[in-house]
Amino acid sequence: MLKYYRPLLPTSIEEYTEPFFGGGSMFIEVYTKYKPKRSYLNDINPGLMSIYKNIKENKKAFVGLLKEREEEYIALTKEERKEYYYALRSEHAWEFEKWSDLQESAVLFFLMKTCFNGIWQINKNTNGRFGTPSGLLNQKHSVFDYENIDRWEEALQNTVLTNQDWRDIPFKGFTFCDPPYRGSFTSYGTSFSDKDFSDLVAKAKTCNLAWLCNRDIEDGFYESFDLPIHKFPVTYTAGRRKKTEDGFEAKKAVEVLLISDQ
Repeated sequence: MLKYYRPLLPTSIEEYTEPFFGGGSMFIEVYTKYKPKRSYLNDINPGLMSIYKNIKENKKAFVGLLKEREEEYIALTKEERKEYYYALRSEHAWEFEKWSDLQESAVLFFLMKTCFNGIWQINKNTNGRFGTPSGLLNQKHSVFDYENIDRWEEALQNTVLTNQDWRDIPFKGFTFCDPPYRGSFTSYGTSFSDKDFSDLVAKAKTCNLAWLCNRDIEDGFYESFDLPIHKFPVTYTAGRRKKTEDGFEAKKAVEVLLISDQ
């Protein structure tokens, strides 16, 4: 979406807030272009935010654990890697209390890097915790991009990292909101109703500048908020695909962006 967002971004950003942080793509764009003095990054997912926290505050030990896990994994055959993945996923689901926060974060990061398409999914059979199936498991020499982890450590230094409900987060400066999609099949362990989205819009309207993005399911919902709307055609390359006579094809959709600008 960044190719659509870039022409609409403000000329300067001193403070940045992201209440639904996730993978942080927009933060990296803002950090790279504007170098804000302070960023407030929040996600309700505690495991995810622990990864960022450990990269920011304890990267050397975090990377050390990743390298140990990587060395074990790379030495395995593909079938052994699959067994390794699912055994570790089960351990993360049911025996995580034996680990420190640092150890748990390193395990989760490994699972996210070797799972299917980097997708976050939770399952009942994984204790309501990370449950995405394994990916192709065809890494040749390494699992992690350590230079990228270094860049994340640098980018996170002037940030406040929190693990709270979005309602408890002050919206400071330019605020980018990317809540769970309406009608999404993906389970993140959270729900986000139309009432929640309406409340989010109401809070966004109290800010100097807030963006709210989501998927348009063409029911007129977003037009009810009396805010400027931008719509962009997209093709989803991960997740469910449309079945056709020739097989499965990537699903076309429309993304929507609402802008509250005072």
